[in-house]
Amino acid sequence: MIRFTKEHEWIRVDGKVGTVGITDYAQGQLGDVVFVEVGSVGKSLKQGDEAAVVESVKAASEVYAPVSGRVLEGNPALADDPAKVNADPLGGGWFFKIELANPAELDGMMDEPAYQAYVGTL
Repeated sequence: MIRFTKEHEWIRVDGKVGTVGITDYAQGQLGDVVFVEVGSVGKSLKQGDEAAVVESVKAASEVYAPVSGRVLEGNPALADDPAKVNADPLGGGWFFKIELANPAELDGMMDEPAYQAYVGTL
């Protein structure tokens, strides 16, 4: 299951673990990504907390936690190759994995068709 936020984060959930990144739309708006600071392992986040930072040739932007939980792992590949966010935003360009504290928070998020419709209004 994959869900999306209006802030252009995505979360792919497998059991109680969610993998988080930014959407193709977001990476396209940012342009070439040059630096990513992924979430701190072990840190507890509430839904909407700042969880990571992404910098591009155009701007720096915060990435917010789509759900509450504890950060389990950051994507170490982004330190050496932040362009993975541009090349594969919904795959190898993921930012961090989080253990979901409240899976019901996913209910308020968009599925892929709803997100694509939302992006179409921007």
